[in-house]
Amino acid sequence: MLVQNWVHWFEKGGIKYVRIGLGLLALVVLMGNYNLRGYKNMSNPEAMDQAQLARNIADGKGYTTQFIRPLSMHLYARAYEAEHGPAQAGDAGDATRIRGPHPDISNPPVYPFLLAGIMKVWRGMAYEVTGSTKIFNHGGGFNIYGPDFEISLLGQFLFLGAVGILFILTRRLFDSLMAWTCTVICLGTHLFWQFSLSGLSTTLLMVLFLSLAWILTTMESKLRKEKWSETGFIISAALAGVLTGTACLTRYSFGWLIIPVLVFFILYLGAHRGILCITSLVAFTVVVGPWLIRNYHLTNTLFGTAGYSAYETTASFPGNHLLRSLDPNYARFLNGELWFKFVGNVEALISEDLPRLGGSWISAFFLVGLMLGFKKTGLGRLRNFLLLSLLVLAIAQAMGRTQLSVDSPTVNSENLLVVVAPLVLVYGVSFFYSLLDHLAIPLPALRSMLVGVFCFVICLPAVFGLIGPSVGVVSYPPYYPPTIQRIARWMKPDELIMSDVPWAVAWYGDRQSVWLTLDTEKQFFKIYDNYKPVRALYLTPVTTDSKFLSEWVRASEHSWGAFALQCMSKPPVLPPYFPLSKAPIGFLPEQLFLSDTERWSQGTKAIETTP
Repeated sequence: MLVQNWVHWFEKGGIKYVRIGLGLLALVVLMGNYNLRGYKNMSNPEAMDQAQLARNIADGKGYTTQFIRPLSMHLYARAYEAEHGPAQAGDAGDATRIRGPHPDISNPPVYPFLLAGIMKVWRGMAYEVTGSTKIFNHGGGFNIYGPDFEISLLGQFLFLGAVGILFILTRRLFDSLMAWTCTVICLGTHLFWQFSLSGLSTTLLMVLFLSLAWILTTMESKLRKEKWSETGFIISAALAGVLTGTACLTRYSFGWLIIPVLVFFILYLGAHRGILCITSLVAFTVVVGPWLIRNYHLTNTLFGTAGYSAYETTASFPGNHLLRSLDPNYARFLNGELWFKFVGNVEALISEDLPRLGGSWISAFFLVGLMLGFKKTGLGRLRNFLLLSLLVLAIAQAMGRTQLSVDSPTVNSENLLVVVAPLVLVYGVSFFYSLLDHLAIPLPALRSMLVGVFCFVICLPAVFGLIGPSVGVVSYPPYYPPTIQRIARWMKPDELIMSDVPWAVAWYGDRQSVWLTLDTEKQFFKIYDNYKPVRALYLTPVTTDSKFLSEWVRASEHSWGAFALQCMSKPPVLPPYFPLSKAPIGFLPEQLFLSDTERWSQGTKAIETTP
């Protein structure tokens, strides 16, 4: 009797729930495998920067940062001088906002506040390495830093949310078979998982962009079918503006998406276009405006240090020199440098980024499929919105490219095109099915086999990532949380550290850290004497592994390479609180820690620490 009941349940639709259960089980296994074999502690500076910012918010310290960019100090000092005149002796530190909590003017607020909310709710997040070791590392040694892993879980769940929206949107535009195919390929895209594990806000932006595409297609469809009142369109336009504004406050570059949204309304929403454009633009302004006013009130700039990204990696400001400069010399900057930067980055974008958009050659199907027409009007209109979004984001990416893209060419916050890659994937798969429909395939099973082979080939990078050797979890060099945290604990909470990885010192060490100045003389002592004493210097392979001849020997006598060479010629003097059991064997190896209580010309105290 029991067997008959089970058979009857299967015949009445129970098999549907079995399939759902098996699908969820496969998803859990896939997610678990990625965490076991592909997870690494944070290696992206912006991920650490936003994580420490979120912790400050959760701890009730406001929107303040422990990662101090010399450029932000310059902007604060310039704004102070414009309002109060030149700072008097003793007030320079207050003018640069470095003696107390330093308000952040580099990061938009949405993602840090989202992280802060999770940190606030999840009281079990242990920031001490010892606490993290007990939970995530069995055997006594350090492996996984707990908060890094917990933040990556948020990215993974956001990615799964984006996949869910993609499935619903694709099923509405095409059919269930297309939706399942796109879902499988999206879940099997190695690049998407890398971003979900990185701690960056990219997966949140995917959710926002796909939600925006969903709203636009719904509005266009309802207009053609005449199923909505004008009130419904106005509410949807306002929601589109809110989503675009939220994306802008997640990553400033995505504010440019308001242009494709307005163009979509003008081209495809008929007599409603005027009121819808105004509504969407007003909603966008209401969301973004207060934050920009806050930035302008603090620094007389709308976007803080982020507004200067176009000037970075130019001939006048190579690498990260602009962010590390206390007195940037804008007079030497030539407007032609922006054009040269744009042209060079567009060339790299066309030859490298576009062909591997989405981490596979599915983008080739998308590009060739542009010549394909659609019977459904909505499909063509959404594709036009996607193309315009690609164009706008490509321009923003070319102009906003900085040293972050050089240090991590693929997985970085400046990779804007990857956010729209899931929708590109949908149109690439649609072109594949169009080709498949033109083949005379006699058996349905053979057709299904070809679809399976197509999905498998697209997902090969992820397959090899899962079956290959697991990557090392620790992102060393240059980040080793136990060493950073131990050194930071030697400093008092209100003391200032200078480092070449200040984002890591701020996140792992929970200490105020200023980025290494451009020289060891003028700019360093300007901070030391006028703003706030630098009590410690922490150098990593970011500096010690630099080019020896060009950046050490031939560099200026006031360069950090020359300073390191001078230090190597002197025996280290250990501070009294340093445990003798940790005395150095050599000098200036993988990690260098310099504790400074007086001017370097009067004597330097140095210790070595190695993980």
